[in-house]
Amino acid sequence: RYPFILHKYDIGPCQTKWTSDYLEHKIGSKPVRIHVSQDSMMDFVRKNFTYETLPFNKLVKRCERATNDEYFVSPNEHYYFRALGDNQRTDIASIEKHFPSIAGDIKYPPFFSSEQFFSSVLRIGSANTQLWTHYDIMDNILIQVHGTKRLIMFKPSDIDYLYIDGDKSLVNDIEQPDFETYPLVRQATYYTGTLQAGDCLFIPALWFHNIKSLATHAISVNVFWRHVNIDLYDPKDLYGNKDLVPFNRTIGQLAKSLHELDKQLPAVYTDFYARRLRSYLDNYIRENEKKISQ
Repeated sequence: RYPFILHKYDIGPCQTKWTSDYLEHKIGSKPVRIHVSQDSMMDFVRKNFTYETLPFNKLVKRCERATNDEYFVSPNEHYYFRALGDNQRTDIASIEKHFPSIAGDIKYPPFFSSEQFFSSVLRIGSANTQLWTHYDIMDNILIQVHGTKRLIMFKPSDIDYLYIDGDKSLVNDIEQPDFETYPLVRQATYYTGTLQAGDCLFIPALWFHNIKSLATHAISVNVFWRHVNIDLYDPKDLYGNKDLVPFNRTIGQLAKSLHELDKQLPAVYTDFYARRLRSYLDNYIRENEKKISQ
């Protein structure tokens, strides 16, 4: 359950074929939805970007350049494209379905069976664009086709130190954190690496990751698969990041129970019993850590 970089796997002819001219010719002016920000460090929690739509061929050309004559916010704005389905409310991303003209160019490492396959996501971004720290609920591979990326990852148990809001960390600048605001980050263990063109990164479910494209624009493909019982996944999950059904059920029951405590008991009792619950959870975590270590 640790991430690793797979070097020198044959990812197919995409590594040489997927130039901007080739992609522009193959995919053309298909409209795509993108993130646009003046800030190179995109923040999903505080939303320092806007959602815009561009023809695919224009997006590819803009990502290649540091500045653009045509723009939404400023000439040096940053772009990030994460492929969606044709119907963004119902379709799961699939290169095979939504970009069939280039699907045959890429090969996936054989880490999963066809029955486990969930999605294949085309990603394109400007140079020096950094995404927010988050975790996914499914195992996945990040296949780097063009460009270089810097990786920072944290094991699942470091959730205690990353100031989580949903599946994302509030600590946007994870390389140089504001320790006054987020002092617990000092206790997190940073796993770092570099992903070169042709490399494949295995990202185990629940591992937090922060990824930044470096000197040039980046093209990559994420492949997600369901590695635990399919019935445990939320059937409405389009992105592979909705928490598993048993957790959502449990957290809902807990919220309801706490609400009942609030309604029926004086504040001093609810405070006491909330601390009892925390003590119970602390003991549960300690016992579970023993199981994991074995």
